[in-house]
Amino acid sequence: MKILPFKIPKTSQESFRLQEDHESHFYDYLHQHPEVQLTLILSSEGKVIVGDFVGTFKPGDIFLVGPNLPHVFRNDSKYYASNKDGQAHSFSVFFEWQTFGDKFLSLPELAHLQEFSKLSERGLFIQEPVKSRISQLIKRMFKKQGMDRLIVLLKILNILSEYKHVEPLASSGTYNDFDEIDGKKLADIYRFTMNEYHRKISLEEVASIAHMTTNSFCRYFKKRTRKSYIDFLTEIRMGQAKKLLQQKNLSISQISIEVGFNNLSNFNRKFREVCSITPTEFRKIQENKVMDS
Repeated sequence: MKILPFKIPKTSQESFRLQEDHESHFYDYLHQHPEVQLTLILSSEGKVIVGDFVGTFKPGDIFLVGPNLPHVFRNDSKYYASNKDGQAHSFSVFFEWQTFGDKFLSLPELAHLQEFSKLSERGLFIQEPVKSRISQLIKRMFKKQGMDRLIVLLKILNILSEYKHVEPLASSGTYNDFDEIDGKKLADIYRFTMNEYHRKISLEEVASIAHMTTNSFCRYFKKRTRKSYIDFLTEIRMGQAKKLLQQKNLSISQISIEVGFNNLSNFNRKFREVCSITPTEFRKIQENKVMDS
């Protein structure tokens, strides 16, 4: 049994599935499915986990999640507090490479697509210069039917497969050695962390969420996620810090407290350790991007 397996509904009249989510918040359980998932975020913000990758999402972002790769899009707390329908909005395409057939993918003209199918297994974050084109094509696909819809999908995959500067999200390796108990346990840990990262969290406290001793929990988490819990918590905090640094209404000292650091120098050191630059340098880079756009 796999980690919270998720069944993508599909009719006998379609070979792949389009899904529009327009809710107060996205489905927030860590899950996996055999289909490749291509998701365009139309509105709302939050944190994303794909395999052992931890990051954030915002409107305009596009993620490709590989088959059977555990993932979750978790909205920020404000989307749970207001409970207004339609705040979180996304378009997703679900498909399987086997749908096209081995003979089709083995055509010499499609050699690059076959290579891309292997790369996509680790998940991808789609960026410019292809992001805008992919975004337009995803939106167009939702207006098409039948073969026209399939042609747009193949065009999207062709563009992505020809783009040479794509970095996989998750590290290599299999993520299928989870059972349903593992899935629920990790989902509880992730949900707790994404809700409570703004305050001090002890290993004893999070271990109790998993109903384990501290030592057993640390070994368990490292084995299942390929990183320590402290590193995971730091990544969550740094992702939120980068989001807040793009806003001008908070000082770096305030941001430090907002993401769970009571010591500013410790926050600056951790930020530089994770992001290779200081918070001040990151904010200046973001300000320059806005001025150049």
